[in-house]
Amino acid sequence: MNQSKSLTKGLSVLKEVMLSDKPLTANILCQKLDIDKSTMSRLVTTLMQENFIEYLNNSKEIILSDLMRKLTQKDNREKIVQNTQELLDKIFYMTNECSYIGILDNNSVLYLNQVDKSKRVLKTRDSIGKHAPLHTNGFGKIILSYCDIDLSQLQLTKYTSNTITSISRLQKEIEIVKQTGYAIGNEEHEFGLKSLGVAYLNKKKEFVGAVGISGLSVRLDEHTLKKFGEEIFKLLNYS
Repeated sequence: MNQSKSLTKGLSVLKEVMLSDKPLTANILCQKLDIDKSTMSRLVTTLMQENFIEYLNNSKEIILSDLMRKLTQKDNREKIVQNTQELLDKIFYMTNECSYIGILDNNSVLYLNQVDKSKRVLKTRDSIGKHAPLHTNGFGKIILSYCDIDLSQLQLTKYTSNTITSISRLQKEIEIVKQTGYAIGNEEHEFGLKSLGVAYLNKKKEFVGAVGISGLSVRLDEHTLKKFGEEIFKLLNYS
């Protein structure tokens, strides 16, 4: 096999592994790409030696290497930030509250970006790159509503008297979120702060994360949060 053909086939193997949502075996890759077992063995060995792919634990299932996962993850997150920048601007100007985009990361909310162009002396703290428990805020409750997460595996730590600490109550909250289209965090992580989250989907209608706002409780009463929730939901689903 000449170098050009070998490179092309190697890249096709890597592409299949990258695009798959589950581990693949060499036999499955042979069938998908119509490559014989001997050639596939050489390609897999080379890709492993170059740290592009690896076996899952002690199995023969092939996944991306830790290095490739980090590179792919970084690229995906940068794209999410770029794709939602204008949306966060709109949400801020609509509500005059700090807007955010949050995604699922290690069973918590990871805030990728925020926008606060207000002239207030006391602004919301910089949360970019920081995590928050899923059960304590509107962003996390949206993620729980759209992602297949085993609630029994979550640590429902109590932060305030408003924090949801039982699975049954959290399940009821998720059902409410699915009905209304938005989720509210009612001083459940920190007294004095409320949050509001709405699902953000890509062009393929796939769930990406949660966008919304966070601000002082004195400004975000129940009526205001409901109004903003409906407006942001409409912005995302009818624009």
